[in-house]
Amino acid sequence: MLYDLHELQRSFLTPLAAFTDTGSQMFSNPYSPLAYTPVSRQMAAMYELVHRLGKDYEKPQWGLAQTRVNGKLVNVSEHTAMQKDFCNLIHFQRDGASASQNDPRILLVAPLSGHHATLLRDTVRALLPAHEVYVTDWLDARMVPASAGSFTLNDYVRYVQDFIRLLGPDVHVMSVCQPTVPVLAAISLMAANNEPCLPRSMIMMGGPIDCRQSPTQVNRLATTKSYSWFEDNVIHRVPARYPGAGRKVYPGFLQHAGFMAMNPDRHLRSHYDFYMDLLKGDDDDAEAHRRFYDEYNAVLDMPAEFYLDTIKTVFQEYQLPRGTWQIDGQTVDPSAIKNVALFTIEGELDDISGQGQTQSAHELCHNIPKNRRQHYTAAGCGHYGIFSGRRWRETICPKIAEFVRKTA
Repeated sequence: MLYDLHELQRSFLTPLAAFTDTGSQMFSNPYSPLAYTPVSRQMAAMYELVHRLGKDYEKPQWGLAQTRVNGKLVNVSEHTAMQKDFCNLIHFQRDGASASQNDPRILLVAPLSGHHATLLRDTVRALLPAHEVYVTDWLDARMVPASAGSFTLNDYVRYVQDFIRLLGPDVHVMSVCQPTVPVLAAISLMAANNEPCLPRSMIMMGGPIDCRQSPTQVNRLATTKSYSWFEDNVIHRVPARYPGAGRKVYPGFLQHAGFMAMNPDRHLRSHYDFYMDLLKGDDDDAEAHRRFYDEYNAVLDMPAEFYLDTIKTVFQEYQLPRGTWQIDGQTVDPSAIKNVALFTIEGELDDISGQGQTQSAHELCHNIPKNRRQHYTAAGCGHYGIFSGRRWRETICPKIAEFVRKTA
């Protein structure tokens, strides 16, 4: 019912978004006589602000058409290396492969937590010059037909294993936030079964491996509400207009509301600053705002089974650090990992995954030799800063590149 009401609201806002977009153009386009009226700048800014608050945000494009390899500008093209019901494995193929054929292969496992994988655009951009990059591009559950069946947290683990097997034993697996848990589970089970395709290394960034360490607001929400509360209050069925009609999901619009509610003052200030930038003609700052919210406001629906499994397994019962997680009858035991190097990265100011939550992987993977384990805490860095922005590009990415080549 709530999803249907949301769709009704969208149907009302769509004409408003179109009208305000037109109004903004009328008061800003140099060919429009209204652009030369005394209040044209104020009107254009007001119309654009309302337009952006009311518009529907689709999945952004990756927009990574070029990169530099050995100082040379080369073209980049996207190819689907493997296609599954709920995920496509995307390869960012660089032209002139002969110049970079020895570059390490990175499997970048993107989070399935409300945003599209394009949230890691800056991550991919910084990795591309010196790595062959593959990214898990998770599909919006409302676009997956109900005939495809359910998708659970254990299915996520199996997907990761399939991707690792496809890319071979020389791959380095890098996980950002939520997937650190299923990635560690996937490699743990592969190690316990003596599989020959174990990756060279695991790079884990800002993930909830042990949420008992420095719990955040996100962690507290999961523990103050019961499993049945989440099942009854945040799970809804996809409306008839989508391919996934009837599928149970955790809707993206609810996740987005949760994101906004965590820092409402910050978002209000950001929109006010955007309005003032438009008035002042500060195009660079205004465009930066547009780029950020084009990504931030584009959300996807998560399969209900996966979402509820994550709440229970990761945030309520801490099954991975407690050693009680079983997949297909086999206990997930990270101590089985002995020959895969481990690099954990945390942000000092991370308010999503608190300090120590990712680093706890070292205690769980205690059979990995100490000289093949490394940890780094990025000073003054929040959650998004460890994989996007200046600190990521200038400090963290070079450390990852050094670690990967050391373990290659």
